[in-house]
Amino acid sequence: MPKPSARSVAAPASPIRRLYPLAVEAKKRGKKVYHLNIGQPDIPTPEAFMRGVREAKVEVLDYAPSPGIPEAIEAVVRYYGECGLQVTKEEVLITIGGSEGITFALTIACDPGDQVLVPQPFYPNYLGYARLTNVEIVPITTSRADGFHLPPRQEIEALISPRTKAILFSHPGNPTGVVYTRKELEMIVELALKRDLFIISDEVYREFVYDGTHTSLLSFPEVRDRVILVDSISKRLSACGARVGALVSHNRDVMAAAMKCATIRLSAPTFEQLGLVAFMADPDHQKVVQEMIGEYHRRRDLFCSLLREIPGITFRVPEGAFYVMMGLPVEDAEAFIRWMLTDYPGTETVMLAPGAGFYVTPGLGKDEARAAYVLKEESLRRACAVLADGLSQFSRLPAAQAAERG
Repeated sequence: MPKPSARSVAAPASPIRRLYPLAVEAKKRGKKVYHLNIGQPDIPTPEAFMRGVREAKVEVLDYAPSPGIPEAIEAVVRYYGECGLQVTKEEVLITIGGSEGITFALTIACDPGDQVLVPQPFYPNYLGYARLTNVEIVPITTSRADGFHLPPRQEIEALISPRTKAILFSHPGNPTGVVYTRKELEMIVELALKRDLFIISDEVYREFVYDGTHTSLLSFPEVRDRVILVDSISKRLSACGARVGALVSHNRDVMAAAMKCATIRLSAPTFEQLGLVAFMADPDHQKVVQEMIGEYHRRRDLFCSLLREIPGITFRVPEGAFYVMMGLPVEDAEAFIRWMLTDYPGTETVMLAPGAGFYVTPGLGKDEARAAYVLKEESLRRACAVLADGLSQFSRLPAAQAAERG
């Protein structure tokens, strides 16, 4: 009997979704589950976007052009212009979400067996994309105590080998919420120049900055031909199901290779691209996004104030995105999260994402969890109350019983 390929077997299950069946079972038992495990915004998708989908004049739903519908590409070009970044339509490719953009970027930057440096903890699907493209992730370890900012340059440079082809990171960071300083970005730029590397910059959370300033890697002219930027409308438009993203590069060879990848997969979704066109045509589109960011800023401040009141939880206030990577007062965060879904008494419970799944180094993150503050304020208050009670009850279980139930 034939067996699945080694790379498909080695591809990890998402720690964000892996325990979801336990949440389904909890709901079947009548529990309300506060989903802090996944970055799924609850803010309504902008009406202008939805109107563009509903009113699209499409008689035959045929293939969209492989690089994207021209009007959608123009909308992305206009968006970057509003961000102070000048790109041309030839430098933009519409992708099926940011996920496809990362996969394309790894495919373009690396051959099988090559290495990519990634600050950890990192968005766990990076590891899945890397495994499926036969690329090895080499972690740059960051710490909660430092707010997950980058370590000194010499530590990063020591990780570079002849097989290293790129540095990949999300900025602002998922799962950490870190916003890199200009000095940190300049260090990455210098390393890319010195060691002849691509920079794959995942800027999905660009607007989600509450402390500091976001600086795009596209703004550094000295690495103009080295940056592959990946983007998505999932978060800033609260449209995760739209599956529309973008790959952007000034490098003509990169874009030519990306076009080949795009023709192989044929096209990105048509209606959702038309929704983006309609949204960008709305004169209030910038105001809509800024109001959304303001709401997340308020949620961050509230959530962090509530977490501070829970004994044993440690964290640094995230500067951006909408996640908190926190230390829990338990030996095994996943065991605790499982227990909350299977054994915690009462009518409500909380689901977090186990921290170990955001690392590739064994043993790291075992006492950590990621929480996404994507719920309304009252839900965040209830979730934190349940979390505090759950930690208190779990701490009183005998160690063996806690491990068994977890």
